[in-house]
This record gives sequence, structure tokens and C-alpha cells, in this order.
Amino acid sequence: MNIKTGIGQDSHRFEKENGKPLLLAGIEFTHPFGLEGNSDADVVFHSITNSISSVTGINILGSVADQLAQKGHKDSSEYLNLALNDLGEWKINHIAIAIECQVPKISPQIDAMKENIAQICKINISDIGITATTGEDLTAFGRGEGIQVITIITVIKS
Repeated sequence: MNIKTGIGQDSHRFEKENGKPLLLAGIEFTHPFGLEGNSDADVVFHSITNSISSVTGINILGSVADQLAQKGHKDSSEYLNLALNDLGEWKINHIAIAIECQVPKISPQIDAMKENIAQICKINISDIGITATTGEDLTAFGRGEGIQVITIITVIKS
């Protein structure tokens, strides 16, 4: 059995104007501000996408996602699906996600986030771990200026 591990990171600051929904793992959070970005700026899906790209060597976020956003494709699950298609024979074994933000509170939505990720990635909910920290005011994310997500993914080929 072959095993690979990938790591991905993404971060976005909150928009100054309200109106854009705050989406994390495709789940809408109650918060007055969404995240800045060309797309829906779903930092969880972006981080997972980047972790897959670190396994495949094929970058989705950046020029590919920017071109899609210009054509009106702003749903970050579409970018994640492109990365998933690049896995080929590799199957996701586990996804570990660490979220840093002062707001919103992540814990109440962890189960819904895991369920959505599991459905898109076609894995069991038990193969996804999500942790969250406030960052204790030590970074911009800990001061409530945005959200940072780091993802580690393990894939197997048997």
C-alpha cells in the first residue's frame, strides 16, 4: 500500500461591508461579514483543495480558480471537486483541519461541516477531524480580522 500526506493552508480577511455570507465547509455561519475573495472565499474548502494539490502537484487555487470565478463560478466546492478529480487512483484516508479565528464560534457547526466535507470527498465522517482555536489575540486571526485554516490530508493507493 502506498501512502502520501499533503498539507494545505488558506486565509482570508473579513470584508468591511456586510452582505456576503460567511461560508466554512459550505456551511453558512451567522456573522455580519463574509470573507474577502474572488469566490465565496470558503477557507476550509480552499485549504482542503490546497492539501490535495500538494499531493497531486496540480494547483487549482490561483489561475484556475481565478478564471472560473471570472466566468461566474464562485462556489469553492467546485474547486475542491477539480482537485478531487486529480487524485486519480489515490483515495482519501483522513483529513485533519485546524481553524484559527476569534469569531465566529466554530464548535457548534463542526458536525455539519464534517458531514458536508464527507459527502463531497466521499469518505466517512469519522475520517475527518476538525479543531478550532481562538488564537488568543496573538495573530490577525486571533484578533478577529479573518480566518486561517491548515489542512493535512492522508491518501492511500493500494
